[in-house]
Amino acid sequence: MTRDPWAPYDLASALDIDYLSAFDAATDEDRKHWARARHYGVEILPSINQHWENAHYPLDLVRRMGELDLFTDGLEIPGHAHFSPLAAGLVAMELSRADGSMAAAAAVQGGLVLRSLKFFGSPEQQEKYLEPVASGELLGGFALSEPHHGSDSVGLDSNARRDGDHWIINGHKKWIGNGAAGGITIVWARDVADSRVKGFILDQQAPGYEASPVRGKGVLRAIEQAEIRLTDVRVPESARLTGAGAFKDVSRALVETRVNVGWSALGHAQFVFEAALQYAKQRTQFGKPLGAHQMVQERLAQMLAEITNMQLQCVAVAGAQAAGRLKDTQASLLKYHNTRAARRVAATARDLLGGNGILLENHVIRHFGDIEALHTYEGTESVQALILGRDLTGFSAFG
Repeated sequence: MTRDPWAPYDLASALDIDYLSAFDAATDEDRKHWARARHYGVEILPSINQHWENAHYPLDLVRRMGELDLFTDGLEIPGHAHFSPLAAGLVAMELSRADGSMAAAAAVQGGLVLRSLKFFGSPEQQEKYLEPVASGELLGGFALSEPHHGSDSVGLDSNARRDGDHWIINGHKKWIGNGAAGGITIVWARDVADSRVKGFILDQQAPGYEASPVRGKGVLRAIEQAEIRLTDVRVPESARLTGAGAFKDVSRALVETRVNVGWSALGHAQFVFEAALQYAKQRTQFGKPLGAHQMVQERLAQMLAEITNMQLQCVAVAGAQAAGRLKDTQASLLKYHNTRAARRVAATARDLLGGNGILLENHVIRHFGDIEALHTYEGTESVQALILGRDLTGFSAFG
């Protein structure tokens, strides 16, 4: 049957290519969570390109993830689904398969904010915040990065000064997802008395808290990341995360989200690979399907090899998590490998689609761009390489 040359290409169907059966270990329960994330992706696909193109942050789509119980990211939250490490990874993968902006929103809301409250919050703070954050009723930001401290976030300049039963916080934060969404922000600042990093829960309506979305982004355009200025923001001692008293505590949360990034990279790569494969079957060039050309088949084989390696690393790390033996360096390896591989897959897929590869209607260019942000946040390629190099050699090359 000859294809109508005016018809749009159908590239978004999930093929679930798993060449070495990496996901066979997923239980029926794991697959139920995965299916909810897939359902969400199908829901948002008709509208997400428009949000992305208009740089509009659709908070209704963010809260929809809460309604579908997709925020818990492996945490045990009363009244909410508990994901195994494999299920948490599959959900992160599937959200990124749909859209990087919404996946980033989920990573902030669940992976960082909810995790910080669960790890470090007092019983009173958990009673107040866990449920509304897990359900998406209350949106939260995680304010660590600063204009002059990204990869070297341990050197942050924001400070907190004790004043009786209160703290006074000053500082400047940037790239804070949900930092201007009207909810709460977990702010990390250095205690001027002992120089240790502490966390505080700030209401975004508090006097002295000023936030505005970063404009002009070329990627992750359907999520707002804020630049925040803190000027003598006064909070009670009850707003301090009592379980966090040093930067190493912050790192505990970051290791888990680094794993999430590895799965997210797989989700992006899986989408663009499968889109390229479907395009190769639908597009005709030089009198035959594009996929019948030798060079195209070789490119598809290259992408398949990358995807398969990414899947195997993700499942291996999930196994280490489930056994309680995940090392920080293993999370770094996953992030290092998978975001690099995703970039290669996206570049090949975009090229294979030719001019159609830059059209939002075919989705590949949105993923192509969003992978660039994923490659950078939660520790750049260079930082992950130095973490791995230190582990291999015993020598630290930081600083």
